[in-house]
Amino acid sequence: MGELLGWMAWTPPVAIFFTVIVLMLIGMTIWEMKSPTLERQGFLPISTTRGDRLFIGLLAAAYLNLAWAGLTEMHQAIGAVVGFLVLLIVMRWG
Repeated sequence: MGELLGWMAWTPPVAIFFTVIVLMLIGMTIWEMKSPTLERQGFLPISTTRGDRLFIGLLAAAYLNLAWAGLTEMHQAIGAVVGFLVLLIVMRWG
């Protein structure tokens, strides 16, 4: 069964990454329960809620990070920081 599924390399950076994603989802759930969101129009071409912007921001950060890894020789941590900044921009103004 392990051969079919493959094994994930649970290195500290991978564990930190998934822990941060889970904590973000828990935080967004608590925030939504305490203060329900309203759709709003930002620079994105659609009306979005906080959850929509989180999802779009995470996708944008992931694709940017993959492009950074594949197209540059610079350290991957810089790409991660740039991706995080993109996520923050989408969450705030998207």
